[in-house]
Amino acid sequence: MVAALVAGGPPPAGFAPGPLAATRAALLRKRAGEVARHWPLLAAGLGAGWPSTFADWAANRPTVGSLRDGWDLARALRERGALPPAGAEELVAREVVLRYDGRSTPRPRRLPAVARAGGAVAAQIAGRVRLLRPAPRPPAALPAGGDGVPDAAGSAAWISD
Repeated sequence: MVAALVAGGPPPAGFAPGPLAATRAALLRKRAGEVARHWPLLAAGLGAGWPSTFADWAANRPTVGSLRDGWDLARALRERGALPPAGAEELVAREVVLRYDGRSTPRPRRLPAVARAGGAVAAQIAGRVRLLRPAPRPPAALPAGGDGVPDAAGSAAWISD
């Protein structure tokens, strides 16, 4: 029963497929919410596509914990070239602080480290993480009106009377 609900296993005999599928979808939504709490920039970077992206990835994988699920998803998206810039920055920040091989529990790094993903580069020295180069972002479209001069945050600055 558990394998059918969380790991894509076959439904047990005697269970109606409709309610079983609804329960499975609810558990995937809950799991996506837990992963989004550990990986907020990854979830925000995927926007409205987060629930479906996570559900597609997690459909046949049992959970290994929210932190590791998010890490594995971010690495899978990086391999496909689909990792959003904010997710790339979050991934490199994690990889310079923790050592994770994809199988065992992440462990803190003891030595300085540098990590790169999606154009973002981060370094960890003496326990401090520095983002050396943020991931490239697509240019933002300027809103209609205003003077069209971008401010430091990248949005269009304008003054109205």
